[in-house]
Amino acid sequence: MSQAIPPILNTSKTDPLRSRFFEPSKLSGLEKMQFTTSRRVEGSYSGRHIAKRRGGSGEFVDYREYSPGDDLRRLDWKAMGRTGRSYLKLFQDETDLRCTLLLDASGSMLQGGRSVDDARGSKLQWMQFFATALSHLIVVGRDAVGLCCVRNEIEEYLPPAASMQHRSLLHRSIENLRPEGETNLAVGLDQLLVQSSRRGVLLVMSDFLVPSMEPVISSFRKFRSRGWEIVVLHLVHPDEEKLPEGNAFRFVGFEGDGEVNCQLAEIRKAYQEQFQLHLKSVRTGLVSAGCDYYRIRTDESYLDVLRSFLVTRSA
Repeated sequence: MSQAIPPILNTSKTDPLRSRFFEPSKLSGLEKMQFTTSRRVEGSYSGRHIAKRRGGSGEFVDYREYSPGDDLRRLDWKAMGRTGRSYLKLFQDETDLRCTLLLDASGSMLQGGRSVDDARGSKLQWMQFFATALSHLIVVGRDAVGLCCVRNEIEEYLPPAASMQHRSLLHRSIENLRPEGETNLAVGLDQLLVQSSRRGVLLVMSDFLVPSMEPVISSFRKFRSRGWEIVVLHLVHPDEEKLPEGNAFRFVGFEGDGEVNCQLAEIRKAYQEQFQLHLKSVRTGLVSAGCDYYRIRTDESYLDVLRSFLVTRSA
């Protein structure tokens, strides 16, 4: 299997503050592409994205009757003169996007790596390259991006911001991510919802190898009920889709699952059937919760996936 993920290079001699997962020369051709949202968002200044609120600038969309406490500056005096009734003009504002990247920091994200201490080729490394690149493009597009790393609960949370200094801080956090132990995405999602004061876009990267998807789906429904847009990248390593060639193997779990010795000929078919059922159940559950779902094989180039992802989002 060819390795599509770039090797880790030591850039400390040229720029000690730059993350080794940040490849600006490869991203230059993507910087004019924007991560857009198909639903209404909230923000702080006029820009490209359709806003949840309705204010006094932008494209006119409708009237409604005046209610005590409304802004008198938005009254349509001409309509009042014609009808004798007070109406407000409603406009569709456009505003900045606020995106939070939620990264799965559980031990299973090390699948495909060379060892526990060398994550090259793993789901983790692919996620680090992709999250670093996407966060850069979001900030270049004058939008805000935040970070939430989750194991059994939130391990780190950086609220969305749009400065280059914030981007560098976020890149360092992604670079220093060290997955271990089990994951409880539902707990982390619920904690994030409490900490987030404003709705936006939640982009989740995970392999969704959890004991049960029901709590996770329930948590996503809470976000959707509060007006969030949810985008999910379901990361799958090729080694997970089918067992390796050979006879007897010892499998060691990344999340304290113990060890299993087995003859692959005895379990190969059953394993592949169960894994396909897992993929189907994850997709069905997340789509039913209102998530935009993408399944990603981590042997694909993160740049190709990012380009395709941005094109799909802007369509």
